[in-house]
Amino acid sequence: MKFNKLVLALTLTWGCTGAFAARQPATTPPASPQSGLPTSAPPRATAAVQDDSAPLPPPSSAAQKLYQNAKKDLLQVRSLLKSGRTQSSVGSGFLVGTSNLVLTNYHVVSQFALDPETYTGEWVDTAGQRGNIELLAVDVLHDLAVVRVNRYGTGFFKIPEREVRLTQGQYLYSLGNPLDLGFAISEGAYNGVISRSFYDQLMFTGPINSGMSGGPSVTADGEVAGVNVSKRLDGELVSFLVPIRYAQELLKRVAPDAKGPADFTAIVTQQLLAHQRAMVDQLLSGPMAHKQMGPYQVPVRETEQMRCWGRSNVRGEKAFAVDNTNCAMESAIFVSGTMQTGQIAIRHQFMRSTGLDAIRFAQLSSLSFKNESFGSYKDSRMTPPSCTEEFVKNRTMPMRAVMCVRAYKKFPGLYDFSLLTASTDDSLMNLQSRLDARGVSYENGMRAARAFMESLAREDGK
Repeated sequence: MKFNKLVLALTLTWGCTGAFAARQPATTPPASPQSGLPTSAPPRATAAVQDDSAPLPPPSSAAQKLYQNAKKDLLQVRSLLKSGRTQSSVGSGFLVGTSNLVLTNYHVVSQFALDPETYTGEWVDTAGQRGNIELLAVDVLHDLAVVRVNRYGTGFFKIPEREVRLTQGQYLYSLGNPLDLGFAISEGAYNGVISRSFYDQLMFTGPINSGMSGGPSVTADGEVAGVNVSKRLDGELVSFLVPIRYAQELLKRVAPDAKGPADFTAIVTQQLLAHQRAMVDQLLSGPMAHKQMGPYQVPVRETEQMRCWGRSNVRGEKAFAVDNTNCAMESAIFVSGTMQTGQIAIRHQFMRSTGLDAIRFAQLSSLSFKNESFGSYKDSRMTPPSCTEEFVKNRTMPMRAVMCVRAYKKFPGLYDFSLLTASTDDSLMNLQSRLDARGVSYENGMRAARAFMESLAREDGK
């Protein structure tokens, strides 16, 4: 293939040692507009940030009784600046059995997990007692963490050895500290397993507001069914829980006398590398499906995790027409308040002239190609994009192609790949396609780019 030159031109070696300070966690939604929003909170969160300020509905008598029995084992988990011990973010957690181990979300502790020189952790219970936190283990892929505190549980929150069996419509009760206003209980219903995220989540039809991240969601009998994690901003009372089986697996990896590393960056890197392997393997597990756009066949991958949407702006008064197809994973992996990764997106834009001559149409399509962005050169988290451009041809169509690669400074071995192509086989129509693979290894970025470029085709072979 003639496009091997383009692929091979990107044999780069990065020596990246820079670090960045984690910032305000869990107030920025994932890249996909359909994704859930993590529900830890910065201090003094307001309705202007997430429109969460409405109070939780009054609890039922069953919820009140459950809260009274559970409240001694509920904790607020805080991230503090070491300098001055100023509060930086707030989430929730709960003591496991009669131990001094606490389950919470990874995104609640991400600041002091990745930047322990700047941040530290603190717990506060419902009686106002407080103490320091020792981070023992994280599971960034399922957004879980285990910490040790200097107090013990009463035994109310028992983590079952088996996964809790739930029935659609069954009542669940989520506990935590919403909006840093005080401890509370939220009553709702279990409505099935959601597989649109790369990893299973439970759908909870009830309010989980900011600050409740990491709190438990339990049955009426007090069995922990899941851990509060996120909510949908484009729906009413649509929230998500991490299934308890992932917490069971993480707790098994924590020995009673274990000590966590001072900095979890290497562990988070390993977990992100494991995720990208599974993600790209799934993308390339078989031939991509194709959609027809004019005479072109464009590759897409529609799965539970990746959805596609289309739109057209065909209007009689326009001198050109544009059809768009967009496919993207509906979730990303939360790494820090300024970074979410582990996601793939595909985009196709088919333009054709309905009144422009060849020169004017070439100017239009060239401007569209030129206006693409591949990342900021001022981003402290990543290297500037390194790009190469070639005119290439696959089996059926010639194209102009640009590939850009950016390396993660804090997570060696991870890159963002962007491949942009534009057909050059017709003076009055143009297909522009783009693949973005975020948080992948160099090898897997190349695999995805090759497969994508090979899959583009003109149906009539011209």
